[in-house]
Amino acid sequence: MEIRINKEIRQYKENIFFGLSLRQFIFSVLSCIIAVILYFTLKSMTNNIEIISWLCIIGILPFVLLGFFKYNGLTADKFFIAWIKSEILIPKKLLFKPNNLYLDMYRQFEKKVRKSRKDKNIENKKRRGKSV
Repeated sequence: MEIRINKEIRQYKENIFFGLSLRQFIFSVLSCIIAVILYFTLKSMTNNIEIISWLCIIGILPFVLLGFFKYNGLTADKFFIAWIKSEILIPKKLLFKPNNLYLDMYRQFEKKVRKSRKDKNIENKKRRGKSV
């Protein structure tokens, strides 16, 4: 007897029916039901089987994506919500503004030195004016 253990525990998924997870199984059943409904409703409108099959495929595509699509661990609905938030609701323009901390500190130091020199010059002028 051999038991397979995933190297990464977060990649584990429980298989419910035919090797599918519960989400995949539910959306597979829904897609089959939608395909059958589309087939019989479109069959009465046209007899062209090729057009009907393509329309059935297009009709079940959202259900298949919702059941089986994963991107970076996100299911299709979570991915779609995250995409809407990042691209439409909260768009932001990122600008790169370099910040040189040493230059800022040096400029502050220069200001303090100038101010102290200016204060000393004013004091010296006052002293000279009083002594004269």
